[in-house]
Amino acid sequence: MSKDVKILAIESSCDETAAAVVVNGRELLSNVIASQIDIHKKFGGVVPEVASRKHVEVINAIVQEALEQANLEAKDIDAVAVTYGPGLVGALLVGLQYAKGLAYALKKPLIGVNHIEGHISANFIEHKDLEPPFVCLVVSGGHTFIVHMKDYGDFEVIAKTRDDAAGEAYDKVARALGLGYPGGPAIDKLAKEGNENAIKFPRSNFHEETLDFSFSGLKSAVLNYLNKMEMTGQEVNKADVAASFQKAVVDVLTDNVIKTCTMRKVNKIAIAGGVASNTALRNSLIKAGAEHNIDVLFPPPILCTDNAAMIASAAYFEYMRGVRSPLDLNAAPNLKLGER
Repeated sequence: MSKDVKILAIESSCDETAAAVVVNGRELLSNVIASQIDIHKKFGGVVPEVASRKHVEVINAIVQEALEQANLEAKDIDAVAVTYGPGLVGALLVGLQYAKGLAYALKKPLIGVNHIEGHISANFIEHKDLEPPFVCLVVSGGHTFIVHMKDYGDFEVIAKTRDDAAGEAYDKVARALGLGYPGGPAIDKLAKEGNENAIKFPRSNFHEETLDFSFSGLKSAVLNYLNKMEMTGQEVNKADVAASFQKAVVDVLTDNVIKTCTMRKVNKIAIAGGVASNTALRNSLIKAGAEHNIDVLFPPPILCTDNAAMIASAAYFEYMRGVRSPLDLNAAPNLKLGER
């Protein structure tokens, strides 16, 4: 197909209302994000009902701004893409209903996108020459996966978390340390002042043929350590706790994704998700990649957190495969990677 394909995408799976226009899955024309972090910060985490109401308030303006930044009118786009899962059901429904109405009014195809596949596709925008196969480490507040991307739309989940996602563990430990929300950036910043070897926190090991993750035990170990220090009247070095906790997370993420590349004989790792912005994780993966002759690719921070550009990119490859979604498409809050 010689004609450029322009896709307008909408993302509202959690607490960011986002819209973007991407051409041919890789050329970014606009990427507008309205964050709700300041709203939810006082609650210590995302309140679903509050997130949904805020999406309703701003979604029309965000979509219009994305079109204006792209210097396009709505009629100029070729398809409307939208996240339909996984995520918070109320938040998903706001974006989904808006996208369905827009697609119907414009008589354009609707393409529903899996949010996790969107995160993976963010790498296609930053790395124009990236092609499957490659291994992707998806690390965010709600998800932790190692995925073997064999081809566009062809994913094999190699490992997943059995309890808390890595980002979720960051948020809970940050709350215990009094660092506020979101916890990931706060711990990453504080950890630079601490000794990562000061406290020996556990790493998950299932003693079986799996590379799955578990961060619940690590989180509990940190909480138990803090409780013990308080009960015995000892002063807590928060920087050492942050650094030691972060090292435990980063070590297991790095080890398991490198093992996956070795097992699958793949020499490219793409990192995705909000935790992909973490400096310790980036440094660890770059070092391990160099030692094993594996290229390690990252999107810029703006494409790591939730955004609509990644959804537009994923939708393009679906569009080219002839995938279209019906106008009765419903939200799927528990949608699995690779499901349609």
